[in-house]
Amino acid sequence: VFISNNEPSAKVSPEGIITAGQRGEAFVMARFDTYTVGAQILVAPKGLKFTFPPTPEDNYIDTLVYAKLKKLRFAPSDVCDDATFLRRVYVDVVGLLPAPEEVTRFIKDSAVDKRAVVVDQLLQRKEFADLWVMRWAELLQIRSNNDQFSYKAALTYYNWLQEKISANIPINQIVHDLLTANGTSFKNPAANYFQVERETLKTAENVAQVFMGMRIQCAQCHNHPFDRWTMDDYYSFSAFFTQVGRKGGEDPREAVIFDKKEGEMKHPVGGRTMRPKFLGGDAAVVQNETRREVLARWLTSPENPYFAPHMANVLWAHFLGKGIIEPVDDIRVSNPASNPELLQALSEKLVAYNFDFRRLVRDICLSRTYQLSTRANATNGGDERNFSKASIRRLRAEVLLDCINQVTQTQDKFQGLPRGARAVQIADGNVNTYFLTTFGRATRASVCSCEVKTEPNLSQALHLLNGNTTQEKTQAGGVVKKLLQEKKSNDAVIDELYLRCFARRATPAELDKLKTFFRDEKKNEMVLNDIFWALLNSKEFIFNH
Repeated sequence: VFISNNEPSAKVSPEGIITAGQRGEAFVMARFDTYTVGAQILVAPKGLKFTFPPTPEDNYIDTLVYAKLKKLRFAPSDVCDDATFLRRVYVDVVGLLPAPEEVTRFIKDSAVDKRAVVVDQLLQRKEFADLWVMRWAELLQIRSNNDQFSYKAALTYYNWLQEKISANIPINQIVHDLLTANGTSFKNPAANYFQVERETLKTAENVAQVFMGMRIQCAQCHNHPFDRWTMDDYYSFSAFFTQVGRKGGEDPREAVIFDKKEGEMKHPVGGRTMRPKFLGGDAAVVQNETRREVLARWLTSPENPYFAPHMANVLWAHFLGKGIIEPVDDIRVSNPASNPELLQALSEKLVAYNFDFRRLVRDICLSRTYQLSTRANATNGGDERNFSKASIRRLRAEVLLDCINQVTQTQDKFQGLPRGARAVQIADGNVNTYFLTTFGRATRASVCSCEVKTEPNLSQALHLLNGNTTQEKTQAGGVVKKLLQEKKSNDAVIDELYLRCFARRATPAELDKLKTFFRDEKKNEMVLNDIFWALLNSKEFIFNH
């Protein structure tokens, strides 16, 4: 069977003959019995006159991105200006906006390496770790419930994760510790990994999806229709977790995780005993070790062809708005990488850096590709997956609320945290607010990347326009009042508000439009607060660009 995922560009016949169509790219998959392979097809207009412009390459990322763009006849957009870069990198790296004085200082700085200096400074900030603790807390489903996972357990688990990431422990070591954790879940919080999910098959599915980006669920009942995995693969991989034991601890809220000496996985068709086998690899040799220890060593090793590329792809998607494989946790033969060479290079770098993901983040942020403008040029307007221009991304719920609090100088109170703590620091996925729910905060009920919703909707627009978040905070923080007390002119206050929200000053055209609203000096504060409210409701504030 031959299948094309883009027939207008590349139509495939039942015999496997591909016919080129309109400009674009396609992936053609061939299946026979349990075998599945695929090929990437690029289609360019015949006789198209195109010369790739002379464009600097800041590192290996640009070299590989441009190599693909040359094949597609796309020219990359221009590099974004300093103000846009500063706002973008602050939001992406620490989940906050630059302060007005930081913007002013950065724009005036004439040093050629000033962007690298800012990236290095941001990577050392506590807020960088907070952002990735939140991301991993979602994947690990750190969320209390009344049935099996208490709030204390969730908090203990979260604090352990925060300690590891803040100390820059390599990500492969963190994953190894999770998969091999034994003992009481309070004394060894990593053991909570096997308390959050107790069902053997679901545990195997989660491990494959979170740490290798593979959704193997389809192979539970039949061979995967769009990937290489068979039922034998599914149950052999699940056999790694059949000997995980659980019992109650001294505290009724804790569990003790241990390895039993018995427990086998039976194939539902025929009842065969399935021996542990690595996905896409050989059968495991288990001698003087537990099955989990054997799996953890293979899964986190550089020899595993799935772990490092998946981790690199997760990082890339965070900073570029889309994975090289998208969705990031749906890696399969029929969902190929848009740039396999780039993904391989990022993976090799992550291994070379001993899985220190800060160093890979630095490479990404200092590439010209990351710093491109969102504005399309004459050639790349239709490109949505090859990174010829920057993507426009709505701020995720926690970051958006934190940025609103930051620019309005207001504070929120979340369960288990002191007043003024950031939304990204919420430990328990079960703790939520109306704002966070409306803007798509992950519930942590599953490990799927789709848990985080960033698509704009009507409820969000109505809440920003009419809800209490922006209306109350513009008044409660007293930002405009303080600026007027400093005897600043209306234009100066507007400039300050623009710097806070957009990391840029108001343009002359914007100032001219806004001046028409100042008709009564006694109402200047009210008008300026209305302008502040309007900025918070603008697409330029709500999106990273």
